[in-house]
Amino acid sequence: MVWWGSRCWKLRGAQEAWALDPLLQPLSLRAGHLADKVAPLLHSSIAYLNLSDPEYLREFQPSLQPGFWKLPRTWTQTNASLVYPWPKLQDSFSEDSSDSCLVLLLGTGEGWITNWADRLGLEHHPQQPGMASPRNTSSQPCGLSDFCRTLMTKPGCSGYYLSHQLLFFLWARMKGCTKGLFSQSQHYISIFCANMMDLNQRAEAIRYAYPIQDLFMENIMFCGIGGFSDFYKRRWLEAILSWQKPQEGCFGVPAAGDEVRHADRLYQQHALRRVKRREKQFTDGCSSHSTATAVAALGGFLYILADQPLVHGERHPSTLSQGSMTAAPLDLLP
Repeated sequence: MVWWGSRCWKLRGAQEAWALDPLLQPLSLRAGHLADKVAPLLHSSIAYLNLSDPEYLREFQPSLQPGFWKLPRTWTQTNASLVYPWPKLQDSFSEDSSDSCLVLLLGTGEGWITNWADRLGLEHHPQQPGMASPRNTSSQPCGLSDFCRTLMTKPGCSGYYLSHQLLFFLWARMKGCTKGLFSQSQHYISIFCANMMDLNQRAEAIRYAYPIQDLFMENIMFCGIGGFSDFYKRRWLEAILSWQKPQEGCFGVPAAGDEVRHADRLYQQHALRRVKRREKQFTDGCSSHSTATAVAALGGFLYILADQPLVHGERHPSTLSQGSMTAAPLDLLP
């Protein structure tokens, strides 16, 4: 759910960049049409979630607001020297624990909830006697407990545990948290993305064996937002596009008759470690989470090409002179 906001802003970013160039204005119009289609879906999703899981919506609503997702303005690449020794055992990933730390970081406690509900005109149901209290009762952002400090900086993690460690520090940066541990946010972001790059390269080496694709795309989504251009490789873009179901348009379990390569035990362990509480696996094989990560990852490719587009196989000079980004990603070149 929280990724919908980033997708819409990436489309708007591409639309605005391409609108400045006469040769790219047709692409700008197409990006604008897509963004116009995504926006109503975002509002419908918010309305549905307000009925089905209002506490979750209230806790993570800031991530759906315009301006929350701050997309990269400069680019860098991962540093292989930061990769952990492989493999390393770890505790099972707990989405509940991760969520509790994100709520503390966002400061979306009960006091914040009432103000937010009033602003949006949503009915707010105060906590009833006997009901579990919210995970965070503070309305101040940038909160950090000793438990969350340990959880989010634990070395040697992999899989979804690693990607949510990265998400924590990405959101800290987006919320403007700079004191204490958060003064080291870029340090941890660099470590986590170096290891996520290593995992993606290993996934490529085993030909993206199912079900590693979901984690592979999530790594591209998060590290792309983190500003690491080497995740935007042309062959990875082509691989993701090849996983889309041609009839349904979604992503998920490979169709019957397709070649299915299953990951070895270690990769299965990383890919299946996370229990997605809000995952929806449909009868046609579509996965809500895989489709969401795919669209967000593809949005990242769209965003980076908006600044450094390829025209007839070469970079278009008019956008290179705008200076909105530096360290142009070369991995998308043929």
